[in-house]
Amino acid sequence: MVNMRFLPVLTLCAAALSLGAQTPPKTPPKPPAAATPIAPATPATPTITGPEGVTLPLEIAPPPVIPPDRIVIQVGDLKLTAAQMDQILQAYPENQRVFVNGPGRAQFIDQVVRVLLLSEEGRRRKLTETDAYKSQLLYSAAGILASHTDEDIKRKSRGDEASLKAYYEAHKSEWEQIHARHILIRMQGSAVNLAPGQKDLTDDEALAKALELRQKIVQGADFAALAQTDSDDMGTSAKGGDLGFLKRGQTVPSFEEAAFALPTGELSQPVKSPYGYHLIRVEERQPTKSFEELRAELEKNLANEATRKFVEGLKGQTKIVIDPDFTAASTALVQIKQ
Repeated sequence: MVNMRFLPVLTLCAAALSLGAQTPPKTPPKPPAAATPIAPATPATPTITGPEGVTLPLEIAPPPVIPPDRIVIQVGDLKLTAAQMDQILQAYPENQRVFVNGPGRAQFIDQVVRVLLLSEEGRRRKLTETDAYKSQLLYSAAGILASHTDEDIKRKSRGDEASLKAYYEAHKSEWEQIHARHILIRMQGSAVNLAPGQKDLTDDEALAKALELRQKIVQGADFAALAQTDSDDMGTSAKGGDLGFLKRGQTVPSFEEAAFALPTGELSQPVKSPYGYHLIRVEERQPTKSFEELRAELEKNLANEATRKFVEGLKGQTKIVIDPDFTAASTALVQIKQ
């Protein structure tokens, strides 16, 4: 049987196999149903028509059933059973598992054999004694165990129907969508490029212009027309400032907070963001989806929240020390000598 010391490495390598670029073939469309379908008394036998027009019964062989303890791959002295390969496949995302169990089966087997061959060669070369291997193995093994622990926490924290509905009521506004328009007035330091020939307005000048445009709209000017002539958002000005439907998390925090708090049809005060000052109007709202429509997402979010709280609790009980110089090491500092 398998030498268990190989499994963590093999699992990690299996998870890292380059199957991400592969996509399962699309399922062919089902033929349209007949106008008056009649259920046969017995299952229909599939047939195939040969080149000479002869129709013959087609026998479809089901995939072989492999006992979990059967050795399905052997490379040198290392043997892996069907059950162990199924466990390794759990490291893959679901869509990749479908591909591996279908048209990507041969490619997956080739990759496994390649990984095991190179792994054994690395042992012969004593690469397992290097500091780099030991450090990477330490973190890789920890990552695999952390993934299993995360799933265990989620599985054991599943709430009942009442807790799921309570979570829905507390968070249902997060799924609300708004259809909004805006007019952007750029200011100095904005992340938006200054148009050729345009004056680089100061913060005060940009705010004053935004207030002036707001007054025009309040007095009856058309919002979309002003957006076309005065908005500095080149991506939406031609569309009258139309942003389409927005979900939470799609815009900068200050814009999101103001837009989602704004009653439908009302005009905001100037809202400052890293881009400048915005005038916002909400055209319409799409209501939150129903509890049943969101059930799967609610279960997932509730499980993620349970893990987050659990980890925060562990942080509070565990001594954690991080070198401040290491934290800053990812940012290059340029000093100018006087």
